[in-house]
Amino acid sequence: MDASILICTHDRAALLDRLLGSIAAARPPAALNLETVVVANRCTGATGAVVADWRRRGGVAGLRLVEEPELGKSHALNRGVAAARGELLLFADDDHRVAAGWLEAVARAVAVHPEAACYCGRILPDWDGSEPAWVHDDGPYRIRPYPVPNFDLGEEERPVMPGDFIPGGGNLFFPRTLIDRLGGFDATLGPHGHDLGGAEDIAFVGRILDAGLPLWYCPGALQYHYVDPARLTLGYVVRKAYQRARDTRRARPSAIGRCWLGAPCYLFAQLAGHAGRAATAWSANRRRHYLVRTAATLGEIRGSYQAARRGR
Repeated sequence: MDASILICTHDRAALLDRLLGSIAAARPPAALNLETVVVANRCTGATGAVVADWRRRGGVAGLRLVEEPELGKSHALNRGVAAARGELLLFADDDHRVAAGWLEAVARAVAVHPEAACYCGRILPDWDGSEPAWVHDDGPYRIRPYPVPNFDLGEEERPVMPGDFIPGGGNLFFPRTLIDRLGGFDATLGPHGHDLGGAEDIAFVGRILDAGLPLWYCPGALQYHYVDPARLTLGYVVRKAYQRARDTRRARPSAIGRCWLGAPCYLFAQLAGHAGRAATAWSANRRRHYLVRTAATLGEIRGSYQAARRGR
């Protein structure tokens, strides 16, 4: 089967080099005839030089570079899909690295679950031991959304069910025909450059689930997400919680019960509760937790308002 690995990148040459190195080290299955397409999204740095260096060195199957001048990850994703030659599309974010068995697990999943419309692999943070202890807190004051993107439904393959977390786009793979059926990625969503925008992947996967199409979780298709120590701060996680919650509501609006300003009324009560608990917290972990929850709820309100205005 012809398959295309799609990587969208914006001026992260060192991380791109790390990812390409991991793809070169991954065991290629005979069932996949691979190419690797790097989409440079208005890059001004060394992206082209990194790709050219790997083309000279070899080891990354069918490596080529295409340009997308319109800034925005969704534009780059859609450009990559259009440029890809494979009938199977595999996605890897530029701040990931793939496990040695990633490609083998992809080929196995497609062979074992041919009924699936889409597949999602496992994403784990690439911890190195230097991170603060609070990022590993899984108690009542844990941070959600998680400071580092991850997607982990356990060790067993299974369908993604209603009520499960929706997988992000960094480790999806699916037949090209899914794009033909559902359309591409929403260009009004997703990051632009290195901002904290998102949810282009949530919107896309949401369309799969809304259509009742089977989505399979395949943990053997493992990728690791780079951990940037500069992002493990309270200010960053608060900003991320706001922006990601806002964009998720824009992508997947929910008008449950009575609404005001396009947002469900319960969100305003939730906001007051979280803010009050943050103001009166007696411990740093409790304060951090409720500050992040306050920011996320504000983002949900803002995203609901924007979605309601867009729907008029």
